[in-house]
Amino acid sequence: MDNQSKSSALSRIQTLLDEFSFVEVGKLVQARSTDFNMAEKKAPSDGVVTGYGTIDGNLVYVYSQDASVLGGSIGEMHARKIANIYSMAMKMGAPVIGLLDCSGVRLEEASDALFGLGRLYKKQTLASGVVPQISVVLGNCGGGLSVLTGLSDFVFMEDNSARLYVNAPDAVKGNKDDTIAKAEAQAEYGHVDFAGTESEIFDEIRRLVAILPGNNEDGGPVDECTDDLNRSVAGIEKLDAAEAVKQIADNGIFFETRKAFSEDVVTGLIQLNGATVGVVANKQDQLSWKGADKAQRLVSFCDAFEIPVLTLADVKGYRNCQCTEKFGPKAISSLAYAYANASVPMVTVVKNALGTAGLALGSKPLGTDIVYAYPTAQIGIMDAAKAAEIISEDETSEAANAKLLKEKNAAQSAAQHGYVDDIINAEETRQRVIAAFEMLFTKSVFRPDKKHGTV
Repeated sequence: MDNQSKSSALSRIQTLLDEFSFVEVGKLVQARSTDFNMAEKKAPSDGVVTGYGTIDGNLVYVYSQDASVLGGSIGEMHARKIANIYSMAMKMGAPVIGLLDCSGVRLEEASDALFGLGRLYKKQTLASGVVPQISVVLGNCGGGLSVLTGLSDFVFMEDNSARLYVNAPDAVKGNKDDTIAKAEAQAEYGHVDFAGTESEIFDEIRRLVAILPGNNEDGGPVDECTDDLNRSVAGIEKLDAAEAVKQIADNGIFFETRKAFSEDVVTGLIQLNGATVGVVANKQDQLSWKGADKAQRLVSFCDAFEIPVLTLADVKGYRNCQCTEKFGPKAISSLAYAYANASVPMVTVVKNALGTAGLALGSKPLGTDIVYAYPTAQIGIMDAAKAAEIISEDETSEAANAKLLKEKNAAQSAAQHGYVDDIINAEETRQRVIAAFEMLFTKSVFRPDKKHGTV
């Protein structure tokens, strides 16, 4: 790798990591193939810088591709270097960060390059749920390389020149430009958590790494809480979901995931009493298939890394549209499965939870440990007035039935039947949630012996 390209790949790593912390691994590795005059092409280090360093003192492993070296293409040794970093990361229990800028699989190396990429698929699969994986798309990331982002836990993308695609945009039927490969579109498709400039991305990654556990066994960082544990959050029930989450979080800090993917559900990571907690919160009354998919991804990630889950439920049914009919059954079942399968501490605060949409969002029957409800919460099969219309024979009985059903939907009724642990005032939300998670700190769950589920 020449000095200019070496500088480009290294500079990104050095900008991201703590100063002088990066240690390169595999510096002298070169491509082995000599076909198609490869021996005459300068490609020391085979176009990728790999190694380890720290972010705010936390150990991370990192690789950085460079498009100026054979287009940043993946060859046999290029892939082997990245696979080696993954092996080290799993042994040490530390996150892996990939800085992607690649033209694809190296054609000159044929099957050696192709199966090298397959080796990376295997490594990322083995690492899934063991160490956090972060992919950063800074240039081209197409074809089989896009799978690397899909196998990651978090994906960041530069919003100007970066492109993420399966087929080249100009080869997609009916497509006229490369808009579908840009960060804005990929974020809307749910493939990207955060899009911005390279500098903004690196800032966000540093924020993320600071609150993530290094692996699935270390329990995550626990920082000294500088916020009032008993701070009132009066009026939280009137706020937008994202703002409500910030009100509950220590110092209002919220790392939001897949922000552009759906409007009805907000997901991300916060800290409560200094400990990292995953959050799922409704933004609208109706649950869409995208919202369900977004929520189950967050719950599954948190369960894998022993991160507690807080759910703020405010839902009155499923979104009524063709997309829900097409994709809803699978997405919603995956959401219910994620909650029911999770063994981490889980707390739900209910503003409204009607129908099976309310059931799927962290309800008591799915295994949530503590469920709180606000005094005005409605919890039941469906809206009382609509239910009364269905079961009543005339207007007189409809009015009486609506009154009775409204009483049955009241939070008090749900609490009497054991589906709600306590009815709390909205301003108490932060202190009650913190107290619940503190009580649940030593939670353990025993499950039937099986290899894995199939949902």
